[in-house]
Amino acid sequence: MTTPESPQPTDDDKSHVPPLTTRVVIAEDEALIRLDLKEMLEEEGYAVVGEAGDGQRAVELAREHRPDLVILDVKMPVLDGISAAEKIAEESIAPVLMLTAFSQRDLVERARDAGAMAYLVKPFSKSDVVPAIEMAVSRFAELKALESEVADLAQRLETRKLVDRAKSILQTDYGLSEPAAFRWIQKTSMDRRMSMQQLAEALIADAAEKKAAEKQAAEEKKAGE
Repeated sequence: MTTPESPQPTDDDKSHVPPLTTRVVIAEDEALIRLDLKEMLEEEGYAVVGEAGDGQRAVELAREHRPDLVILDVKMPVLDGISAAEKIAEESIAPVLMLTAFSQRDLVERARDAGAMAYLVKPFSKSDVVPAIEMAVSRFAELKALESEVADLAQRLETRKLVDRAKSILQTDYGLSEPAAFRWIQKTSMDRRMSMQQLAEALIADAAEKKAAEKQAAEEKKAGE
């Protein structure tokens, strides 16, 4: 199959300043961190439309404002961030970005299973925030696209795994960013009138075949020396 041999830089590969219409709700029980985060977001052009100090209030604000993104700290009173993320994800309100002081695998997996699209480990800088936001937003868009293509939940999860593997190949072998890799899969599957799962499977098979051929060539070269 034809793959993007020489990908051109996309908007995802450039410095990105979102429009003021990118609306964010932030929830962090430590007021100073919440203030710092708000300033970082506003400096980058995001509009903070709601602030909360606990998870329950964050869910209420998300329902009220229907923002483009919700940023939640993991440990908050009343309702913790993971439980709040689960509620927001269940209602498909907005992508969730988690804030945590720890990067333990089990905590990250719990956040992901709850519906979080990305996470940030504290302390963080402004240069960490924007890429994490863009990751969360792009992954949420991917999820919505898969929902529209695959109705069955189990099949959707399988498709997502295959698409993630295909994205990884495009990122590693062709230098695409993660959002650009997904857009390539989405557009190419439409152009070829095939599902994203079928395209991902073909891309994975091609990569495996290419790797096997390279391995065989290396072995033959070594044997001939």
